Amino acid sequence: MARFIITLALALVPTLFFGQSVFDKFDGQDDITSVVINKKAFEMLGEIKTDVKEKEVAKYMKMANNIDNFRLFSTSSIKKAAEMKSTFDSYRKKEGLEELVRVNDDGKNVLIYMKSGKSSSKVKELLMFIDAGDKKGDETVLISLIGDIDLASLDGLSK
Repeated sequence: MARFIITLALALVPTLFFGQSVFDKFDGQDDITSVVINKKAFEMLGEIKTDVKEKEVAKYMKMANNIDNFRLFSTSSIKKAAEMKSTFDSYRKKEGLEELVRVNDDGKNVLIYMKSGKSSSKVKELLMFIDAGDKKGDETVLISLIGDIDLASLDGLSK
């Protein structure tokens, strides 16, 4: 019995260190374009020295240091889009994400959900789904951004 418990514990330990996202299943699939940027890349970006003293650049560099993961998946395949939508819906419900924005324009839907952070201006996760609908050739896009994101910084950058 002790061997079984030790074996089970050793089998489960790697999952603690190699955090997989539910969306990783879309990475490397045919008909899906993926862009994945991990924490190390954002840390390297935040360490870039610049001579520019502008406040906007400093805010961007600080924000980059607080991003853990960025994932973008897009497809024009109706079948793959339906799979992405199903995964998006089950994930947002399971994780208890709050709806932030919903837009329906000419058959295309844009959904943005978030998971709150430590304060009202902080967000742990932003999840966006752009549903192209049933039109052939239009792209369906799924974006996941995880970290300690300050909405005030995003507002400053958008201006």
